[in-house]
Amino acid sequence: MSKNQHQSHWGRTLFLVLYLIFALLPIYWMVNMSFKTNEGILSSFSLLPQQFTWDNYIRIFTDRSWYSGYINSMIYVAINMVISLTVALPAAYAFSRYKFLGDKHVFFWLLTNRMTPPAIFLLPFFQLYSTVGLMDTHLGVALAHLIFNVPLAVWILEGFMSGIPREIDETAYIDGYSFPRFFLTIFLPLIKAGVGVAAFFCFMFSWVELLLARTLTSVNAKPIVATMTRTVSASGMDWATLAAAGTLTIIPGAIVIWFVRHYIAKGFAMGRV
Repeated sequence: MSKNQHQSHWGRTLFLVLYLIFALLPIYWMVNMSFKTNEGILSSFSLLPQQFTWDNYIRIFTDRSWYSGYINSMIYVAINMVISLTVALPAAYAFSRYKFLGDKHVFFWLLTNRMTPPAIFLLPFFQLYSTVGLMDTHLGVALAHLIFNVPLAVWILEGFMSGIPREIDETAYIDGYSFPRFFLTIFLPLIKAGVGVAAFFCFMFSWVELLLARTLTSVNAKPIVATMTRTVSASGMDWATLAAAGTLTIIPGAIVIWFVRHYIAKGFAMGRV
């Protein structure tokens, strides 16, 4: 290795290390705060907890109003992911395989829903749900998030499907495959990377969305993002409990990323993420 190549290698390594420190520092600081008391957080600056405590986590796991928020969030996020992929898969296949009048306009219209702020849809959803009895239900929140996640899933999956040669479809039909059998046994395994990427982004956007989830729920389906706002009171901000809740909120997303990490990398390589 030449001197210039050696210097370039060390330069890239140093840049990567500095970037990782910059990216992980907020997460480390939140975890650090979660093991402190509010007095310890406000009184001094320290890289490690001076008075280590598990009380913040114990409170979350023993207080029903806290741990039920995680359960509610995971329920409606799972429902949303299943419905989003079930709807998006045939829609993406239609966009990738067929040409019809206004197809590009419909595809663009789907993406505009992803660009629209959630507050625009808040009042229509609130009035509709109050009428049909979907307020404060897991299904109600999951259906509300479809308006953002389905367009995103269609866009991601259409890119993966367009990369599959049409000859595979034609060969399967010649061999006597029905469309459902072909789609489930041949086509779907070929785009499993796209399904993984779409599932991850559906999970991520539904998990962190606050406005619709908070407004359309009150008790039975109240998500953790809404529960975390209870740390603000007349006596001030409960920083320690909020840090513990935030740390626990990261864990489900980290687990999902771990399982779909290879699919996400492939999605970036294909230029569709």
